This record gives sequence, C-alpha cells and structure tokens, in this order.
Amino acid sequence: MNSATVRNLLVRGMLAGLGAGLLALIVAYLLGEPSVDSAIGYEEAHAPAHHHEVELVSRSMQSTGGLATGMLLYGIAFGGIAALAYCFALGRVGRFTPRATALLLAGTALLAVYVVPFLKYPANPPSVGDPGTIGKRTTLYFLMMLLSVLLAVAAVIIGKRLAPRLGTWYATVAAVAFFVLTIGLAYAFLPVINEVPRDFPATLLWRFRTSALAIQLTMWTGFGLIFGELAQRQLAPRTEAVASGKATPVPH
Repeated sequence: MNSATVRNLLVRGMLAGLGAGLLALIVAYLLGEPSVDSAIGYEEAHAPAHHHEVELVSRSMQSTGGLATGMLLYGIAFGGIAALAYCFALGRVGRFTPRATALLLAGTALLAVYVVPFLKYPANPPSVGDPGTIGKRTTLYFLMMLLSVLLAVAAVIIGKRLAPRLGTWYATVAAVAFFVLTIGLAYAFLPVINEVPRDFPATLLWRFRTSALAIQLTMWTGFGLIFGELAQRQLAPRTEAVASGKATPVPH
C-alpha cells in the first residue's frame, strides 16, 4: 500500500470518524445527558449546605456546545487512528473485502478497547467515586484496556498460526478460548473498585452505564459502516461500478 493510498484512507477515516461522532453525539444528548443531570442533582442534594462550587462553565453549555465539541473532535481523532490500524490490518486478517475488513476491525476494536475494560471497570456518573482514588481508578482502567488489546492481538496471532494445522474453525475456537481465559484471569487478579454510595439510585446507575455503552456502540458501528463504504469505493472502485451496473468503458 503506497503513501498516497494511506493518506487517502486516513482522510476518509477522519471523515468517517466525524460522521460517527455526530451519530454518537445524538445518542449522548438524548440518552446520556438526562442521566448526567440526575446524577448532578443527587450530588447537589447530598452536598453540605455551605459547599458551593464556582461554576466556570454553565451546565447548559456543557451539555450542548461542550458535548458537541468533545464528541466531534474525539470522532475525528479516533477515526484517523482507526484508519491507520485498518491500513495495517488490510490483507493480514483474511481475504475479506475492504468493507468487511472495516466492519471486522470496528467490531474487534469495540470489544477489546471498550467492552472488555467496561465490564471490569464500568463508567460512573458524577457523584460516584472517591476523588482521592481517581488516579488509581484511571490507571487500572487503562491497564485493563492495554491488556485487552494485547491479548486480542495475541489471540489473532495464535489463530493464524494454528489454522494450517487445525483448520480455520478449530483455530478460531482455540483463539477465542485463549482470549476468554486470559481476560478472565485479568478480571480475577486486578482489584475490584466499588465506590457507589449505598443510597445512590440503582436505576440511575444502570441508565448511565447503558447509555455510555450505547454511545460507544453507535460510534464504532457508525465508523465501521461509513468507513467501510468509503474504503470500498477507494480500494475496489471497479467492483463497485460493475455491481451497480456502471462499469467503466475500456478505451480502444
């Protein structure tokens, strides 16, 4: 893959990330922000009477302009990184079309980068968590993410090396079993963090965490679909043209 192709895919990845960020923004505003507002209300109701923080940025600005800026910039940045990973993975993970490779990459990344760490250290709304342990919690979360990504890569390598001897099916089963087993060991040995107040509403915690998962699911799925289409049009234009009945005429 030459530098021009990589550059074009990088630009398309950033555009796809922008589109996915816009979709995730809608989900975050409709599902996530109501839970955040409720959690802030709980925090204010349980704060000491003399405790008043100076609000540097209004809540309305945070939930609109701030949220939009953060989500769209995040989408562009993550789209560029994912596009570079796609350039490396294309042709190395199997004989898939560019579109299928993008969806496979997005699904695998969603699982390894977000879902697996999330199941061990789920997202918490405002007012949940001791401020004194934020450094420890952040370190453990990124450690779990790093382990998940490395073990996912190791599982892919194991599957590819076992495929000639065991066949694709059994090699895939062995790779998945390796990933599940090692992730289970990581879950067991890494410390548990439970700092949810006893009287914090369980339904509010559930809504916040499911909305956080829905935002990431929308982001990664949207990116996989949008970038897959853009990559397919760039890397296999003749195939797309034939499929749509608009084959490019051959010059005489």
